Amino acid sequence: MSKICQLSGKRPIVGNSVSHSNVKTKRRFMPNVFTKRFYIPETNQWVSLKVSAHALRTINKLGLYAYLTKLEKDGVDTGVKLNVKK
Repeated sequence: MSKICQLSGKRPIVGNSVSHSNVKTKRRFMPNVFTKRFYIPETNQWVSLKVSAHALRTINKLGLYAYLTKLEKDGVDTGVKLNVKK
């Protein structure tokens, strides 16, 4: 499972583990990413997204539909088709 958030684009970054003797070894800082299902009432559909905790907080603040339309307007490919059911 790749550790990349579909919405915010957060991905692992590389840094150093520094020991007490100041020896540096490479390590990876992994984002808190998990798979979650969301219901979008505006389009009457369920979607599964791989989201980070950061993106989940934004979804709670703005709402999923508003966040997805904002990302779509900014040109971010989220993998979700927003077909509005009339």
